[in-house]
Amino acid sequence: MPQISKLRRILITTALVAIAPILAGGSYLGVEQLRANFHEVDPGYLYRSGQLTPAQLRDYANRFGIRSIVNLRGRSEKADWYKGEVAEAKALGITHVDFKMSATKELPLNKADELEKILREVPKPVLIHCQAGADRSGLASAIFMQRIRGAGIEKAEGQISLYYGHFSIPVVSQAYPMDETWEKLEDIYSAREREARL
Repeated sequence: MPQISKLRRILITTALVAIAPILAGGSYLGVEQLRANFHEVDPGYLYRSGQLTPAQLRDYANRFGIRSIVNLRGRSEKADWYKGEVAEAKALGITHVDFKMSATKELPLNKADELEKILREVPKPVLIHCQAGADRSGLASAIFMQRIRGAGIEKAEGQISLYYGHFSIPVVSQAYPMDETWEKLEDIYSAREREARL
């Protein structure tokens, strides 16, 4: 009997040690979703989030001086979230821009260039958002950091990571096209930088 009890304790302890990181990670991601996955990417320039309520938008705009919003979900005039966001942005005097992109499809180069142009021209600080603030917001933040703020490729790529809730597993992750897009953009951006130095 004592051997079974000791074995049971070892198995339970091992299971708890194995499960603890999963629970901690799940708790972190859960808290992030409660605060709409809001993050300062480059203070005074770039913030990112998931879909904010009008009250959250007002709070973050007041705290961080947000002057423009780039909505990566695209125009959706019949949706309550969209009507609330546009009305709150207007009430706060915030520029609102819609740019539709999908987390499940690669972003073509011409659309990436269009997004870069929008991000370059909107008043700063800018808030980039999608639904969860993990995938599309990650790619857009990486583009902003690399192309507009001049961050290195690796630092910019950090925006597309599990830290923000992005799961990067080929075939398994529906949002893996964001990773594939970034890999292609890395090569293109590197080539453009080499050409600019010539």
